[in-house]
Amino acid sequence: MVYDIHIFVCTNQRSGSERLSCGEEHGLALTAEFKKQLNDLPVKLKARANKSGCLGICDFGPTVAIYPEGTFYVGVKVEDVKEIVQSHLVNGQKVDRLILKK
Repeated sequence: MVYDIHIFVCTNQRSGSERLSCGEEHGLALTAEFKKQLNDLPVKLKARANKSGCLGICDFGPTVAIYPEGTFYVGVKVEDVKEIVQSHLVNGQKVDRLILKK
C-alpha cells in the first residue's frame, strides 16, 4: 500500500548519557497509540505510524514528525495522540500547543 501520511515517532534510547532520549520517555507507547487511533477511525486514512531513530531534537522530546508536510510535534504524551489524529490528520488543523517552535 502507498501511504499519503507518514508518522514517525522517535523511539531512540541512549544509555549512559545525560542527554534526553525520546524512547526512554515513551516512544514505543506513542507508536502503539498512533496505530490504535488510526485503526479505530471510522474512515480509513492512508496513514502509517512508524518507529524512527533519532530525529535530532532530543531536548524537546518525545518527538513525532508527520510527513509529507514536515510537521514536528514535541513533548508529546500518549494522551495527546488522539487529538493529533483527530485534529491534524482527520480535520487538517495542526495542534499548535505541541508544534516545535522554530
